[in-house]
Amino acid sequence: MLLRMAVCARLCGVGQSRRCRRRQRHSQADQDSDSEMDMDEEEEEERVVGKMKDEPDGSSSSCHNSRGAGPSGAGGPGSVDSAGPPHPQSLLDLPPELLVEIFSSLPGTALPNLALVCKKFRQILNTETIWRRRCTEEFGMRDDLRKMEIVGMSSRDLYVKLLHPYRHILGLWQPDIGPYGGLLNVVVDGLFIIGWMYLPPHDPRVEDPMRRRPLFRIHMWEKNKATVECMYGHKGPHKGDIQTVKKDEFSTKCNQTDHHRMPGGRQEEFRTWLEEEWGRTLEDIFHEHMQELILMKFIYTSQYDNCLTYRRIYLPPCLPSDLLQPGLFKGTYGSHGLEIIMLSFHGSKAKATKLTGDPNVPAGQLTLEVDLNRPVRLPDLEHQRSMEELSRLVRGVHEEAQSGSQGRDAQSEAAEVAPPEGVESSDSTSPAEAEGIEQGAAACSAASEPQPFVLPLGVMARNEVYPRTCKMCFYGTGLIAGHGFTSPERTPGLFALFDDDRFGFIWLELKSFSLYSRLTDQLSHAQAPSMERFEAMLRNMQSWTS
Repeated sequence: MLLRMAVCARLCGVGQSRRCRRRQRHSQADQDSDSEMDMDEEEEEERVVGKMKDEPDGSSSSCHNSRGAGPSGAGGPGSVDSAGPPHPQSLLDLPPELLVEIFSSLPGTALPNLALVCKKFRQILNTETIWRRRCTEEFGMRDDLRKMEIVGMSSRDLYVKLLHPYRHILGLWQPDIGPYGGLLNVVVDGLFIIGWMYLPPHDPRVEDPMRRRPLFRIHMWEKNKATVECMYGHKGPHKGDIQTVKKDEFSTKCNQTDHHRMPGGRQEEFRTWLEEEWGRTLEDIFHEHMQELILMKFIYTSQYDNCLTYRRIYLPPCLPSDLLQPGLFKGTYGSHGLEIIMLSFHGSKAKATKLTGDPNVPAGQLTLEVDLNRPVRLPDLEHQRSMEELSRLVRGVHEEAQSGSQGRDAQSEAAEVAPPEGVESSDSTSPAEAEGIEQGAAACSAASEPQPFVLPLGVMARNEVYPRTCKMCFYGTGLIAGHGFTSPERTPGLFALFDDDRFGFIWLELKSFSLYSRLTDQLSHAQAPSMERFEAMLRNMQSWTS
């Protein structure tokens, strides 16, 4: 930013101006603070374009052209030539409306330092056109800007006091709620910044749209400054607070937790929570184990009172070679209900990571891992109905995968030992492994005909309505564990791709089937900067709940 200021100053001809140097020295102490965005609200707010058109000599500006114009006909750099109008010698010579267009194209973070260059720049930056364009291009606001004008709020105030200070919390976040996790999406919503907690549909309607619940909002209705409100509970908005703990992490705090309480006490709170979370009463849930899991989740999650810490998460990058578009899916997990997972691709592997979890396998853990180099061709429908036949087929591939993994481990250990003199080490794959990779790539790229699909007898499915054809199947493993994430184990299973928005997984060990459906909500400010950053995030997510 200092370099940008120096360049602008040189173009304006104020590089030797003592007054500008004093202003620059004064600004260096706090130039990194977001408070610089507040550019002296007592300064005149009138539009300056029209005013400056009436001042052709620019005498009102404190940025003087040090080269100066000589007397008429003296041939000075700024003199008017009989051949035509003078050529601009600095930015100050440009028409104000052109400067407004130039400044409008700059990112909002660059404008505070630009305002420090000179008075003319400072005045031009009061033009609403500039800030309206920044709100539109950086935060997607369009129709909402008209509402602001009705209530007397300027685009500049909205950008300076709300959008810019809280821009770092926009995007996707995972709350630290023990094994349960969650998905928070912070967005610019009208004239608010709102944190929406995304909840899966009611079990087992996996293909229904996601549900949303507001946890907090930030607005500027009171005293023309940003105000944080907690939206948790049933008594309406009340005082809250947001604190930035460190990069890619922030915390929320409710200052009036009494607003979360209900007149009927904990029993009424539980009934209300159960209706929202599961869409039914406890009497409707006949499975005793499921009742225990539901009551446990209510007790655990309600103790936080919306005082939570959130860590940033990204959507996975998309590559042309991916089997399908990666992203977020909701899936069935037996007695635990519906959970949200993130599907991503890593070379020949597809990975599904839990964003929400349960006491057995918590959020952040790798629930599914699919080997795209090991396609599985299903038998005819009659043999598909036999659990023994499907188990024999998949376990055969599992044994091959285990032996291949052990072989690679032994090869890597041998590679650590220096080879004898005259013998070169090789990182090439074995012929069998290379053949498997070629077969997997061919299976992924070929536009195969849909094949019939039916669940084997004895396999439990929460959702009886599932696709009866699939595009292709692959060997994979699913993570199972005891309560408290004890004795975790990766067990074999079958991954079935139904279409671009649905897939399933048969857990052989559990004799159960999970159906996954894509989350289709538009999620902005959520793309991963790079594959490296995304993979680092996945590793961190596992460490949060391990």
